[in-house]
Order: sequence, then C-alpha cells, then structure tokens
Amino acid sequence: MEMIEAGARVKKGYYFSGRGWQLHPVARDGELLPGGRTEKWLRVPTLGAVAIAPLMGAAFLMFLPFIGIYLTVVAVTRPVGLLFQRSASGVAATMAPTLVPGEAHLTGEATQKDGEKGEQAKDEHLDALAKEIEEKRS
Repeated sequence: MEMIEAGARVKKGYYFSGRGWQLHPVARDGELLPGGRTEKWLRVPTLGAVAIAPLMGAAFLMFLPFIGIYLTVVAVTRPVGLLFQRSASGVAATMAPTLVPGEAHLTGEATQKDGEKGEQAKDEHLDALAKEIEEKRS
C-alpha cells in the first residue's frame, strides 16, 4: 500500500490518516487530501473502510472515559503545579549565586582576591618555558 502526502490530487475512494485518526471520503477524482505537509494518507478499499469505521468508533467509545478522567486530573492539578512552580522559581532566584565576571565557576577553585598570589603565579613550568624561549631568541 502506498502512502500519499496531504495536498495531493487523488482518485475517488477512502483515505485513512493515522496521525489524525480519521477516514476521509473523496467523492470525485482530482480532489485534494486535507492536512499539513507532514501528514500521510493511506488509500483504503471500500470494504476496508466499511470494516475500519466501526472499529474506530468502538475504540473511541472505549477510551473516552479514560480521556475524560485524564483531562479532569490535569485540570485539577494544573493550578497546584503552577503555584509550586512560581514559588520554586522565586526561591531559586534568591538562592542562586550572583555572577562575577571573570570568575571560573566550573573549575572548582575559588577566585583570587586582590593582592593574593596563587599557584598560577608560582608555576615553575611557565618560568622554565619562558627561559627556554629567551635562550632560543638569543
């Protein structure tokens, strides 16, 4: 079976979309299939459409109570979730450290205060490298 993109001109018959979960009848040759660019349609024989339509209705009726329960739970819990989200955002904003330009947050080392000499200034390797460069230049 061939998948046909939405917006294509098709022959008359029945077309099924898994994304929209719909069965679309096309009455005349050359009509356009509805839907967005990414939607795909499958041509279904007439006997297949007669079998699929009641199954789609039965599946909808079976899942309708679960859909209603889910939407009710979401409607009840959303205001509570938004309340906690606002308070958590406020706490996070007050607890977050302030940004200090030039400070290395991911190295695990504290920044040096003015007047302090850290290990970077005492690095013997850099001194040896500087001496080697001076020797090669002269």
